[in-house]
Amino acid sequence: MMKTKPSMSEVGRSVPRLEARQKVSGTAQYMHHFTLPNMLYGKVFRSTVAHGRILSIDVSAAQAIAGVHSVITADDILKIIPSPYYGPAFLDQPILALNKVRYIGEPVAVVLSTDPHIAESAVHLIQAEYEELPAVFDEIEALDPSVIVHDELKPSGTFPDLKHLVGRKNTNIALDFHLHHGDPDAGFSQADHVFEHVFHTQQAMHTPLEPMVSIAEPGHQKITLHSATQMPSYVRTEIARILGWNENQVRVKVGHLGGGFGAKVYIKLEALVAALALITHRSVKISQTMEEQFYTITKHPTTFKIKSGISKEGKVVARECKVWWNGGAYADIGPRVAQKSGFTAAGPYQIDNVVIDSYEMYTNRPPAGAIRGFGIPQLVWAYECHTDLLARALNMDTLAFRRLNLLKNGHTHATGTVVKYAETEQVLDTLAEAMQWHMPFDKGTGPIRRGRGIAIGFKASVSPTTSTATVTILGDGSCVLATSTVDMGQGSDTAMAQIVAEVLGIQTEQVKVMQPDTDITPYDMGTLGSRSTFHMGHAVRLAAQDAAQKLNAMAEKASLSQQGDISFQEILLKTYGMQAGTVIGFGSFKPSYTPTQAVDGSSDNVTPFWMIGATGVEVEVDTDTGRVRVLRMVNVADAGQPLNPSIVATQLSGAAVMQYGLTMTEEMVLDGGQVTNASFADYKIPSINDIDFPMTNLLVDADHADAPFGAKGVGESGTFGVSPAIANAIHDAVGVRLNSLPLTPEKVFMALQHPTHTG
Repeated sequence: MMKTKPSMSEVGRSVPRLEARQKVSGTAQYMHHFTLPNMLYGKVFRSTVAHGRILSIDVSAAQAIAGVHSVITADDILKIIPSPYYGPAFLDQPILALNKVRYIGEPVAVVLSTDPHIAESAVHLIQAEYEELPAVFDEIEALDPSVIVHDELKPSGTFPDLKHLVGRKNTNIALDFHLHHGDPDAGFSQADHVFEHVFHTQQAMHTPLEPMVSIAEPGHQKITLHSATQMPSYVRTEIARILGWNENQVRVKVGHLGGGFGAKVYIKLEALVAALALITHRSVKISQTMEEQFYTITKHPTTFKIKSGISKEGKVVARECKVWWNGGAYADIGPRVAQKSGFTAAGPYQIDNVVIDSYEMYTNRPPAGAIRGFGIPQLVWAYECHTDLLARALNMDTLAFRRLNLLKNGHTHATGTVVKYAETEQVLDTLAEAMQWHMPFDKGTGPIRRGRGIAIGFKASVSPTTSTATVTILGDGSCVLATSTVDMGQGSDTAMAQIVAEVLGIQTEQVKVMQPDTDITPYDMGTLGSRSTFHMGHAVRLAAQDAAQKLNAMAEKASLSQQGDISFQEILLKTYGMQAGTVIGFGSFKPSYTPTQAVDGSSDNVTPFWMIGATGVEVEVDTDTGRVRVLRMVNVADAGQPLNPSIVATQLSGAAVMQYGLTMTEEMVLDGGQVTNASFADYKIPSINDIDFPMTNLLVDADHADAPFGAKGVGESGTFGVSPAIANAIHDAVGVRLNSLPLTPEKVFMALQHPTHTG
């Protein structure tokens, strides 16, 4: 039999990240560092109007600048790509603006030069003339068809769960999802109390510290893309489709990512650099500035109207949710956000009668798409503020109200899916204990008042998706893991190596993890939605088991099975007579899934696993200024059995800090469609100096029998409860309720001066 380690289990061990030394020593390679011989740099000329027909583009002055190689417009792209549109839901986004522009900041032309500074200077000499059209910026106003962003829509048909999409005319609705469970009308008529509230979230940015960057390297009937992407397999497939090529003519290579948070999923710069490289027959690199990120992909602004019918005992008997998602000018993956997140809008509560309407709306803002939480933080913000208001209206403790209504294992979710392996009770109880909820709490006197709040949320993992992996044992017994999962700081390379090591009986540090390269690493749908631990974890486990079975078979054939523990190297040496040979294990995983029904939005198998996260905070509010200071924060999550407890803890704190910024300070300010604060000088994300409060991160003791070694993703769970917990704590402290993010001192102060003002 194969030699195994004597004691320590690799899974469950806080192994230091395998790439840590490279990163802290400055030797880790990012795409922003990468150059190729004879490479051109591209700088983008962008629209200055929110909605308009392009009448002319004058590039002559820019082209005349010494050092400018060329200036490319959509007309040049049409010569090599007859239909230059892309998008994971609809093929609605042109590589460069074609005939129309739909938001301020949309790419219209590109200047190419071997010197990026020359290209940047030349961009300012391009002149474009537009026939301005009426624009719409608000998701509710977009319901009025007097302004139409897209005259026609062509569904992409890429993903099984979006194949029901249809192209519409004379509307700005990209997708509308409807769920109907029980008899809501009867539920409301029988309720003792009915309450209705409206909540809003702001447009915001992912702000990874490494902005988007892609390089296209043309070859003979092939192209190689070096890109900071979370989805190399998807990029290969989509670029091949756009070009009309086979997938084996497109290669996508990914280095280390300096953050992503959903900004770098699907196609961003890849189609543009590919087209530029094929036009010029030169390698082309485009590196965005921090400002340009604000014009590429953002977080959905939302309006959420929520109504609940309550019995006198405090049981929610009916709930109606209407959510409007402001998707901006291009759909990106917004329709999936509206559908996949939309069906959880009623919250992690057992409610017999539910109706949900979720709308993805086109507007003339920068596009919105996936961001950490995939729409769930916007929903939890609303339904957990609403939950507190319901409890307070009934003079009930807010924790007791949640416990009374909580959706638990064995209960049926509004979609019709029976909940399992979702430890909502444990998470809530653990949070209450850590917050010492039932102990007396000093709210203070004078201008400084104190309060505390809690919130709990949940998320269904995206499905159906596919992951594949290979584990290779080389002639000397060393091991290589190949996947197309992208480690963008979440520690997935280390976690996957731990799974391999656990199965093969070796140490994690002995496993080499390949960086994604679609010519070498096998298919993975993408690194998003906290799916990697569960989906790719299964594929990696199966690949390692396959390799182990092949090695055992070789040992049996070589009559080594009765000789006690033997190493991989000894098996291969005996088999091949020298240090030679390769054993490759392959694993593939695709969870089962039942699409939601068009009639009522139901499905008996809507997700392979649920993510549960809760947050509690204590705050102090200065009633003279409206300033809110968090005094402590507790985050609790159900991660199943963590593969690497240390990494999971940092995932929770990282998610909470990111959501803290989106709660307190971050907001894209637009004036007529123009972003007016597209820089770190004006758009404030939290620094280490802003996190001056103690933060506790806790995991409940849970197991997921269907998960690899009982583990599931946790990268988004820490985002769920932060915003409503802080708002609930402010309400507890000073008695005012804010209904829009961010929770700025100005909003708090105005609410204190005018108690009916909701911010």
